[in-house]
Amino acid sequence: MKLLVKTNKIDFYSADTTTELSLPLAEGIKAGFPSPAQDYIDLAFDLNKELVKNPSSTFYGRVRGDSMVDEGINDGDILVIDKSIPPADGLKAVCYIDGEFTLKTIRIKKDGIYLMPANPAYKPIRVTEENDFVVWGIVTYVIHKF
Repeated sequence: MKLLVKTNKIDFYSADTTTELSLPLAEGIKAGFPSPAQDYIDLAFDLNKELVKNPSSTFYGRVRGDSMVDEGINDGDILVIDKSIPPADGLKAVCYIDGEFTLKTIRIKKDGIYLMPANPAYKPIRVTEENDFVVWGIVTYVIHKF
């Protein structure tokens, strides 16, 4: 990953899809009682191929802040952001509004567009004609470290 832009809310990185790293993949991992017949690894898995569907329009972003914690998106998490996906109601989006980037859920209602946080400490942002507003990209994956 190469750092492209650092902001106070999200740091943006280019997606390197030229490298390949095939890792073992264990299929059918159960969350209950494990089956003795499924204790072997049989497939290879490349994170670049899995996470990046549109290389020329995909970027990574590192989250800064806690406005989306109730959706399981925490400070320091890595976002996979695809700029080729059209915005739609309910999608997680990186938006540029009035000079700042922010990560929110898009809500399209009869009276307008709202950017919804997932933390009660933050208020929804109603997008109006007066705002300088762009949906920069749609979040397709969140990489979270436990």
